[in-house]
Amino acid sequence: MTVVTEAPAAAVPPARPEPPTAPAVLARRRVRADRPLLLGLTAFAALAHGVNFGAGPVFGADEGTYLAQAWAVREGIGLAHYTYWYDHPPFGWIQLAALGWLPDLVLSGSPALVAGRAAMMVFALTSVVLLYLVARRLRLAPWAAATAVALFVLSPLALALHRQVYLDNIAVTWLLGALLLALSRRRHLWHYIGAGGCAAGAVLSKETILLAVPAVALAIWRCSHRSTRAFCLTGFVAAFVLTLSVYPLYAALKGELMPGDGHVSLLGAAFHQVAGRHSSGSVFDVGSDSYRTVDAWLYQDPVIVLAGAAASALALTVRRLRAPAVAAMVISLMGLRPGGYLPAMHIAQALPFYALCLAGLAHTAVVLFRRGAWAPPRLRLPVRLAALALAGALALAVGVSWHDGNRRLWRDDANAEYAAAGRWVRDHVHADGTRIVVDDALWPDMVRAGFNPGTGAIWFYKLDLDPAVMIHLPGGWRDLHYVVVTPMMRQRPAGLPTLTEAITRSDVVAAFGEGEERIEVRRVHADLREATP
Repeated sequence: MTVVTEAPAAAVPPARPEPPTAPAVLARRRVRADRPLLLGLTAFAALAHGVNFGAGPVFGADEGTYLAQAWAVREGIGLAHYTYWYDHPPFGWIQLAALGWLPDLVLSGSPALVAGRAAMMVFALTSVVLLYLVARRLRLAPWAAATAVALFVLSPLALALHRQVYLDNIAVTWLLGALLLALSRRRHLWHYIGAGGCAAGAVLSKETILLAVPAVALAIWRCSHRSTRAFCLTGFVAAFVLTLSVYPLYAALKGELMPGDGHVSLLGAAFHQVAGRHSSGSVFDVGSDSYRTVDAWLYQDPVIVLAGAAASALALTVRRLRAPAVAAMVISLMGLRPGGYLPAMHIAQALPFYALCLAGLAHTAVVLFRRGAWAPPRLRLPVRLAALALAGALALAVGVSWHDGNRRLWRDDANAEYAAAGRWVRDHVHADGTRIVVDDALWPDMVRAGFNPGTGAIWFYKLDLDPAVMIHLPGGWRDLHYVVVTPMMRQRPAGLPTLTEAITRSDVVAAFGEGEERIEVRRVHADLREATP
């Protein structure tokens, strides 16, 4: 009898556990997953910024100043179109100068400030990308990161400020870049060194953002490994200080670091900016300039200002949100300090951090709701539906409150009078040998029209305050031919006697607009100009 036996089955080796996915691989997967949403958000932001961007809001005085300084850098004249007195670090308008060629080619027939605003769109869109990536580095869900971008882009106050040629917008872009590197998941020393360089770039673009730099250091402290934290912070501080030292070194090499007779100085200008400027008063004083500035912010968008400020205070209790919360709180408190100077564009530095705090708190609330430990099981679904309905109602209310402000920015032309006045001067006034006094916004257009920079096209502030201009006008107002009176010029401070005399002793030859927005081209009386003083 033959017994057939089966061969013993081969032993199956135990399955090896799959190795854990490396953090770098996970990061690349997240980037690939986020890419379509980020591209869509960037395209949406470009559309929101691009529609009617040259017509609204109305041209501002600082816009013309920064664009004129960028023009001086491009032309190799110096760091400013007049005497550079270290009012701000020059890196901001140096970047504008580097970006100025393309807008000038594409928008050659438009006012110069329109080309400047086109260059600012580069910083606005870069900030959108960085803001989304920072939100994701803070471990916010894609929908929360997109919410932060939507708040940053669609707020009427934010949209108006981001379109304008302000150094604050440039500084915000660099600070967001520094925060993104500080939150790096790879914890590489060079990322923290790069964060220090970006933070210095922010300060060299607008010095007032210096107080928000500790938020970047806080992010490095939180994200770096305990064993290498000291090296990371040292690399950050070293890169920050070394990059920033270029500015005082430049002043020292020119002999303009310390105050002295007969020259401008970095320390003298810094003292003026900190303690020498006219105070805006307290925001709690109804008649003060600070109160009017904050009231204007609230008129344009009370949602982002009030809700953002409250969210930044509450976000201090959430560990992942402390860095943007610190930045928002410091910038807000700086604007509220009594006796200080509060510029209208100061709020632009806080807006991205307000958006991050609001979106981060919304994400935190959703996470808590999903855990479900806050209510019995039978109540969770009704409460979640109620919360969803409340969130939809809030979003609808915010959209309604933003509708009028955004509609004005996308449809109305607030700069038609400026454009018409610039065209009239180009068509009716010969530039050779003619001296015309204009405000900051029109100065770049007069230079493009052929007027001699500084002595032919004269910025009205410099008419009485800059000795380098006054030396070319020995006869004072009698050496002038035209004055273009604009709303900016009507709001001039006291102490400009030459300008006042020129306006008083001139006739209107062309006018554009009505009321407070009226722009007048005035010709100085020829017989009085030629009369002997």
